[in-house]
Amino acid sequence: MTTLSWMFISVERITDSKILTMKTKLITRRGYVLLQDELNKLWREDRPETTRKVSWAASLGDRSENADYQYNKKRLREIDRRVRYLRKILEELKIVDYGPQQEGKVFFGAWVSLENDDAETLKFRIVGPEEIYGRNDYSSIDSPISRACLKKEVDDEVVVRTPTGEKVWYINDICYEK
Repeated sequence: MTTLSWMFISVERITDSKILTMKTKLITRRGYVLLQDELNKLWREDRPETTRKVSWAASLGDRSENADYQYNKKRLREIDRRVRYLRKILEELKIVDYGPQQEGKVFFGAWVSLENDDAETLKFRIVGPEEIYGRNDYSSIDSPISRACLKKEVDDEVVVRTPTGEKVWYINDICYEK
């Protein structure tokens, strides 16, 4: 069974009684540039430096008791793993730029301000799953709150289904980086 939601928000497949959820392959231009910069830094700076350290530590002799060798060899594997991942994901990602037709409604890349009946407020940007790490003000397009906000307008009610029940929020503002 395959279900496909609007703009590939979630794709689920049932395989051997397991549900696999795929990440949305969308990213903002700024997020794409940041991932490219990370790849370039890892490949052009971090990896050569770590390779030099491994070579130096290996030249000292006994590798089994050489902490510098073991640590830097492990670091080199981590760098290589991240480089492979970034190269693969950068090929698959689709950059989504702002379009004037998005104005007034919530779509990918929007900054959304929400408020609930208890006067609690939230402000976040809807971005791809690769962009949310290290940012508390970004929400993945795959998250329940982002999905609930899509296609809504200012003053619309947003019902978010959470493990603790449904939460109701109201959209106060929608804006885009242009």
